Amino acid sequence: MQKKLLFSSYKNMKIYLIWLIGVIIWNYGVPQATPLQDVLVAVVLSFLSIGLRKYLKF
Repeated sequence: MQKKLLFSSYKNMKIYLIWLIGVIIWNYGVPQATPLQDVLVAVVLSFLSIGLRKYLKF
């Protein structure tokens, strides 16, 4: 049971890291973006990570 929980945590961490890398790339790639644009991109990336989690069945 504990191994399954640990494995699930690693999967969730990978999804989070993908989201975090996307946010970092956005912030360094588009430094002139407004705060509103930053928030919108973070939300879109969040939805993409939710979709990725469903697609990969995490």
